[in-house]
Amino acid sequence: MSQQPDPYALEGVKNRQKKSFPWFTLLLGLGLLGAVAVIFSPYPEKVRRKVGLAPAKQKAVPTPASEPKVVIQKEVVEKRVPPRYYTIKKGTDVAKTSSGFDFKSGIEERAGRLASDERTADGSYEAYYTIAVNRPEAAKHFDEVTSVNPELVKMLPDLKTMVEKGRVSEFFDKFYTYKKNRLQSRAHRLDRLLTKHNYYDCQTMLELEHPETQQKLFLFQADMDVVADGSDGDRLPTMPTSITESTHYQPSTSYGWDKTGDVENPLIPGWRKRLAEARAAGDAAAEQRAVARIEDMKKRSFLIAEYDPFIVIPVWVYQDRVNPWGPNMGDYAAVIYKNRIYPAIVGDGGPNFKIGEASLRIAKELNDKSTPYYRPVSDVSVTYLVFPRSSGKWQAPNYDDWRNEVEKLIGKIGGLGEGYELHRWENTLPGQ
Repeated sequence: MSQQPDPYALEGVKNRQKKSFPWFTLLLGLGLLGAVAVIFSPYPEKVRRKVGLAPAKQKAVPTPASEPKVVIQKEVVEKRVPPRYYTIKKGTDVAKTSSGFDFKSGIEERAGRLASDERTADGSYEAYYTIAVNRPEAAKHFDEVTSVNPELVKMLPDLKTMVEKGRVSEFFDKFYTYKKNRLQSRAHRLDRLLTKHNYYDCQTMLELEHPETQQKLFLFQADMDVVADGSDGDRLPTMPTSITESTHYQPSTSYGWDKTGDVENPLIPGWRKRLAEARAAGDAAAEQRAVARIEDMKKRSFLIAEYDPFIVIPVWVYQDRVNPWGPNMGDYAAVIYKNRIYPAIVGDGGPNFKIGEASLRIAKELNDKSTPYYRPVSDVSVTYLVFPRSSGKWQAPNYDDWRNEVEKLIGKIGGLGEGYELHRWENTLPGQ
């Protein structure tokens, strides 16, 4: 007889085979989640600050409600290294330039060697750059002189005779030699070349003499640029901040006289500031210039371009002491534009390569839109008359005296035609 299985034994096996609840896994998972939460909470940072392993937290300074919060963003500045060679921007066309000159291009092909040799050889692939400029001739015939202003025919009746017997001044050729030299010295800097407008800025320079009185006259025709320099504490004790603190405004003109009053030149404080900056920077040259300029302003007074009518000629011209027609500083002059004639003096010296420049006072009379950056006349239709060696005593301007002297000198070249008269300048200085 076979043995029967124990029912309780089978039941026990069944009970052990049933799956129990995973308490251990649950507890382990909860522990891990808690640890992660602690790590990403502010408590670890507090513990590190407590034991000195992290800097103390800075307290926020409350911002007043009336003041807007300003968020300052740090600007990342990239250090840009300029290319070693000239880089051509995409799409660049050099056939026309903003300076007014044209680029002519062409190809010259020569027999060469193997490509592997030529691609590394100097001179195998090159371009030639030459500035070709037409040197102008001076107007020397009466019809050429009057072509830029037909009013001259009636305004100066004896001018025709003087021009026919006159000659082109040696200054004209020398003037364009200065222009040529400037172009040559800057040929590699396209941004510093003279513009076409500024190259052809002079129509003529003539040395004339009246046949009866032998009064000499230096006549030149040009456009008109603007000068806005000069200062005088005696006549204008205060000037705008835009001038007194400007690093471009020049306090002096070539024409000046001994200071007579006690009021300090208004530009001296600004130059004292420059002097202090030069000393702090250790710039001996700038310091020397500032000292010299301050001492000059203490001793002398100068023309003021905004109020005084004067013209500018190249320094090398007024420094000439050989040519009897050479204008000198302080010589009486007249400016003719259209049907008006304005008395003036030679009051300042300019660059060697530039002519046709007048004070802001004259410029505004010709064109009320004139500024130091906006010329009153762009074409070469302004006629300048200078009476060589006519300068009087250098002193503060007296516009009536200037007018009388110019009127006498014009009388010596035949006088003004019927219906024309010299402009009369008014003193527009504040308080005078």
